[in-house]
Amino acid sequence: MELVGIFFVVLILLNVPIGFTIGISSLAFFFLNTNVSLITPVQSMVASTQSFPLLAVPFFVLAGNLMNATGITSRLIKFSTVLTGHMRGGLAQVSVVLSTLMGGISGSAVADAAMEARILGPEMAKRGYPKGYAAAVIALPSLITATIPPGVGLILYGVTGGVSIGKMFVGGIIPGFIMMIILMITAGFIATKRDYPVERETPPSGREVWESLKESIWALLFPVILIVGIRFGVFTASEAGAFAVIYAFVIGKFVYKELSWQGLLETLKMTIADNGVILFIIMASGIFGYAIIYDRVPQSMATLILGISDNSTILLLIILAFVFICGMFMEATANTLLLTPIFLPIVISLGIDPVHFGIIFMTIVTMGGMTPPVGAVMYTTCSILDCPVEDYIKESMPFILAIVIQIIILIAFPGLVTFLPNLIF
Repeated sequence: MELVGIFFVVLILLNVPIGFTIGISSLAFFFLNTNVSLITPVQSMVASTQSFPLLAVPFFVLAGNLMNATGITSRLIKFSTVLTGHMRGGLAQVSVVLSTLMGGISGSAVADAAMEARILGPEMAKRGYPKGYAAAVIALPSLITATIPPGVGLILYGVTGGVSIGKMFVGGIIPGFIMMIILMITAGFIATKRDYPVERETPPSGREVWESLKESIWALLFPVILIVGIRFGVFTASEAGAFAVIYAFVIGKFVYKELSWQGLLETLKMTIADNGVILFIIMASGIFGYAIIYDRVPQSMATLILGISDNSTILLLIILAFVFICGMFMEATANTLLLTPIFLPIVISLGIDPVHFGIIFMTIVTMGGMTPPVGAVMYTTCSILDCPVEDYIKESMPFILAIVIQIIILIAFPGLVTFLPNLIF
């Protein structure tokens, strides 16, 4: 297994796409191990796709892309501006609130950050916001999509770890809103210190909020319908994904009437590409998963980690630090598929709720996309805004610190994650 690790690191350093990195390094295990049939990796790749709950992933990816093409996003921007435009650093606050609302729509941090960078980025530049700050305040709040349902990462964690996806969806609600509040406080503090402008002079009237809410209601109802439907057995998580696609199509085509057939075709093309990448990583991870189980890596890791201390909080912090380092070098989907089967059994043995661990785990894994050296969200945002990465890194530090504080709060008070799932389920 050591040689597999060397292959993996070398391929990462050579900037080989993560799916091929996982697949090639995993195949090396089978070529070097004569006791295992070469048919096994093929079987593992096929077996990794034979999961009914996994159907939720392509459905929710398609639903998110549809909603971005149907006018739902523009209405959410308007609603966010009405709610927060009077606050200091108005567009920065709009970015945080919009990420919270978009978490229930796109389910993807990269998609959320890219969309906001294209729409809010030019406006922030016109109002004198530095590019580094604009990039940071757009990229970091997209992390909220990791916890607000129906995040794709929550589905992958649930499928890989055998954890209820419905509980994961519900468990992310309170942490998502806590993150929103902490990031809004951070953005407001920086904006006040630097005297950034407000978007409007007065707070919104009740009538303005009501009118904007009515325009956005179909988007805001979406995650509520999903959670209620799953809780009361109307549909499973996979069936909820299929419902989400139909819902997005009907709202875009017949309610808002902004989805053209050409737009639908472009959305389908984008979705095929997105799902192809995700499915390839899942298949490659299937080979890797077989190799680590065959070589008893989870048991070895558990023995090593449990030998460090008998304090569950210290051990959890060690695991999360390791996850964060992995997140800095690998894409979130791959990390979720690779690390969940290794660490979830360990945290369960420590008496930690798998839903509690899952929300913190997905937050840290996704945050890796916002940090150097290979953060996809970071590079996407900086590329769109034509922002030097160095400026982004400097401006992102206060927001990263805010997220670390939130993670510490969730570790110290697990009930913030488990209260709603235990209440509803």
